[in-house]
Amino acid sequence: MKTAIWLYMFLFLAFFDLHAQYPILTPFAVSLGAAPVFIGWMMGIYALTHLPGNLIAGTVIDKHGSRRYIIFSLVSAGIVLLLQSFVHYPWQLLALRSVSGFVLAFLSPACLALLASLSSDKVVQGKFMSGHGVVHTLASVVSPAAGAFIVAKAGYSATFQGLGWLLIATGVMAMFSLPRRLQTAVRPSGNTPEMDAQISPATKFQVPWRIYILPFVISCSQGILFFELPLRATGMDGIMSTGILFSVMSIGALLTLSMLFVNRYSPFKRVLGGIFLLALCFYGLAAFQSIPLAVTLFILGTAKGIIFPAMASLFIQLSGGSKLGRVFSLQSIAMSIGSFIGPIAAGQLRDFVSPYFIAFALLMLGLMMIPTSRKPGSLLYPNAKQTPAS
Repeated sequence: MKTAIWLYMFLFLAFFDLHAQYPILTPFAVSLGAAPVFIGWMMGIYALTHLPGNLIAGTVIDKHGSRRYIIFSLVSAGIVLLLQSFVHYPWQLLALRSVSGFVLAFLSPACLALLASLSSDKVVQGKFMSGHGVVHTLASVVSPAAGAFIVAKAGYSATFQGLGWLLIATGVMAMFSLPRRLQTAVRPSGNTPEMDAQISPATKFQVPWRIYILPFVISCSQGILFFELPLRATGMDGIMSTGILFSVMSIGALLTLSMLFVNRYSPFKRVLGGIFLLALCFYGLAAFQSIPLAVTLFILGTAKGIIFPAMASLFIQLSGGSKLGRVFSLQSIAMSIGSFIGPIAAGQLRDFVSPYFIAFALLMLGLMMIPTSRKPGSLLYPNAKQTPAS
């Protein structure tokens, strides 16, 4: 539990630092003379360079543990932010964002793998994942507005320097606080050894590839939102307004994350329900502009609060707790591809169709491609000839 508390503190500081940039990166790029299409590529390249990092992370985290890669991500990302404070041209920002995307690719799978290894009980694991979501959301509640406020008072350069030193300090604290190695055997879904023995060793605990469509469409829609929302206005008043709207969305996520009883329900059903609600919100953004933006974003945040801890629990369940670094790395790869495609598609097509409608269509398409068989065990053990009794 002590390790979880330390990890939550580091995650809060890291997420605060990263989310504080959301409302200011687009106006900063505009101030450098970047066009909307270039901004889409700038946000997309960050996700694209996640891919090689994710591919490396999957193997090395399982082999060496999470600690060194959490430290590496935090310190390296802090150094990149310090350099970002000296940027004068759009291409320099593009280059630094690509480096930042690579070094931060190790952070999420390493943190999730470490949290999952703290317990072998599925209910406790669900609480750890919800705690991860709560910490993430608490940071994102205050950080966008805080980032916008700091920029309004101190300017872009001082803001990036402050955020950079905060990440470096967090990495140094992690160096002295996180365990060097932690390995816990995790049994999926509370199954007994007798239940596991009924399943062929060659087929048990395989994550269906179609499940990775879910993080792809979610991150794609999220990338579209992070691209489109700051373009409403780029002045200081617009930056403050955007920061507050991001905070409103995070408050919605915090509401559902605080409902810990939700963890008792099937993570698969929670993910599907959350994605459907997320799709409805994007449809509302595209088609019903009379609805106050803050109301729609608050509901959208509640959907995210349902989705992310449930999705982490779902991947733990489907993998059987083995090779968690690789499993969460593949999840991060799917999210990186979605985050790359989303803002680029929005930048290219926003003159022809609402980017929010693109997000809605992708989310609904993703839902239609997911297996929904009601046969017991068909999702958890998709290739097994025998499944454990429910």
